[in-house]
Amino acid sequence: MDKKVLLKRMKGNPFFVIGAILALVILIVCFCSPLFIRFNPIVNSTAEKLHSPEGLKNGLSGHIFGTDQLGRDVLSRLLIGGRFSLLIAFIVVILQTLIGTILGIIAGYIGGIVDSVIMRLCDVFLAIPNLILAIAIMSVLGSSPKNLVIVLVVSGWVSYCKVTRNSVRVVKNQDFVHASQVMGAGKMHIMMTQIFPNVTTNLIILASQEIGNTILIEAALSFLSLGIQPPTPSWGNMISTGRTYLMVRPWLVLVPGIALMLTVLAFNFLGDGLRDVFDPKRVS
Repeated sequence: MDKKVLLKRMKGNPFFVIGAILALVILIVCFCSPLFIRFNPIVNSTAEKLHSPEGLKNGLSGHIFGTDQLGRDVLSRLLIGGRFSLLIAFIVVILQTLIGTILGIIAGYIGGIVDSVIMRLCDVFLAIPNLILAIAIMSVLGSSPKNLVIVLVVSGWVSYCKVTRNSVRVVKNQDFVHASQVMGAGKMHIMMTQIFPNVTTNLIILASQEIGNTILIEAALSFLSLGIQPPTPSWGNMISTGRTYLMVRPWLVLVPGIALMLTVLAFNFLGDGLRDVFDPKRVS
């Protein structure tokens, strides 16, 4: 696709524009947070517990979103928790994409019994909801960031595998692939240089959508005390601990809840926008 046409489509797609801007702002604010946060997110201060939000009354030196039940600054915990959630989501999506793509290319190109075995394995994982599978595995392995990544990768690679496999089955019947086979090119060469570049569009769209879904599952596991453990902040465990004070100190739940909602919404918008931008049936 011509770069000018692609850029024009991006600018003209409201979902892509809103999603890209919102996601970029969230990434910059979370990952640059050490430059401007003034409070340690894990140090308790009982003298300042449950302070109401001050807004920008005292600038960055004040508790903009208030403090929690242990006197910790909510904004600092929100931003550091966001860094953990986003970092885990990116690592998980990269590993999911890698595993799913490799298996999908092998299944789609080789076919036969190899395809059947990989697809039946996918069916087994699809039969169990991702969150239920993640809860079951975390209950066995225990709670740690490493185990959390493993669980999310294991429960989420199937989508990439099936999307890649279906795309490969279409591409492998194209004339340029047959030409490479006639010229004596090896299977690995054809899969990596002829087929893989032609299935990346669907993978990019899927990965951008799955970032939001991964953040949501990580938050759910942390909410259930199966993900990131206190005192390390996470949007999920912030919502979990804050729900006790929901009626009297609602900001303890609303602040991380809104941050989680906006982040998931941003990446979903971005994924939907990319799908429309790369859609070959769309009129330029």
